[in-house]
Order: sequence, then C-alpha cells, then structure tokens
Amino acid sequence: MPMIRRVASAVALLGLLAPAVAFAQARVLQFRSAEDPASPPDPAVCARSLPKANVRIGGSLFTYETRKRTGEVKADDERAIGKATACVQLTNFAFPPGLKQNFFLQLTLPDGVYTASGTCTVISNKVPEAGLVLAGCNLAITSAPKGVIGGAVASVSTFNPFRLPGFATGSFWTVQLYDSASQPGRTDSEHAMEWTEGGEDDSGN
Repeated sequence: MPMIRRVASAVALLGLLAPAVAFAQARVLQFRSAEDPASPPDPAVCARSLPKANVRIGGSLFTYETRKRTGEVKADDERAIGKATACVQLTNFAFPPGLKQNFFLQLTLPDGVYTASGTCTVISNKVPEAGLVLAGCNLAITSAPKGVIGGAVASVSTFNPFRLPGFATGSFWTVQLYDSASQPGRTDSEHAMEWTEGGEDDSGN
C-alpha cells in the first residue's frame, strides 16, 4: 500500500499548510439563467476575457423553487436576482456529443460580480429535436467579491443556435464558493475518499 500511504501523507501535509482552506464549509448558490432582451451581453467582457469568442449570450438570473415530493422546478415561482454575460468559442457548428468548447461567464449578483472560466461539453444535439444542443459547463471562479477565495460553477445548459421555435437558451447553475472567513463545517473527511492502486481495491492488504 505504498501509494496510499504517500497520498495520505500529502493530504495531511496540505492540511497543515492551509487549515482554513482545507476545512472551510462551502457556500452554495443555485439559480437559473435565461436569454433576456433586457440583459444583453456586454461585448467588452468577451473582448477582455475570451478574445477568440465568436458567440455572446446575455441573460437574466432567477431564483427558483422545487416541488417537495418530486424536486421538479416550479416555473411560476421565481425572482430576478441579477444578470449574466457568457462568451463561447465555437469550433464545430455540428455540435457533436463530447465536443468541448471554451466558455467564460460573468455573473452580476446582489453581492457583486463573479467571473468564471472553463469549458462546456456537448451532451446531445438532437433531444428533443435535431438542432437543440444540451451541454454541461464546468468553470473555475477567476474573480469574485472581497472575501471569496475561490470556487466552482457547473451547469445543465440548453443552447438554441439555430433558433428553433418553441425553445430558448438557458441554464440551471450551481455555484460552490469558499469564503476566507468560513468556519469549519461538520464533515467526516477521514472516510470521504478511498484511494486504491492500479484500479483495484487493495485496502485489505
């Protein structure tokens, strides 16, 4: 089990070097974005952050509620909380599943402006109709209001590049943030992950 011991030692050392970060409790935001003529994209954001972007998307951000029994989103229970500009560098307009594209996002929220950079990966280009693109985005926080040290942004997104009638471009976002002043949360980190060597479970050796 030498590899497992090396990993455990490295993790323990990291905890000693940065205890505040290692044990900080995450703060999570969830909201929906939707294209909105009242919130057009800011061209300066894309020119500055993703110069090779050839698509800009503007939208408004909304909170949402879910049904207690099923978790289904209630479409009639939402409140506007901000706006967004998204910048995309498209390289293949056939949108094949698995295609990964560069993506930059600026979120203007009640507590300030957040930016995030990463990629979006195409999941499907024909559900429920050919030409509608379903994708998932994975972004790292690159700047945030004072007191936020970093985090991650992920989405389930719908893009309508061919303007099919009856569909809109929009996403459901989850943002996980870590604050410099966060207090330790209740965790069971000793059992959070089990490391193995060679893809086989050798914990009994």
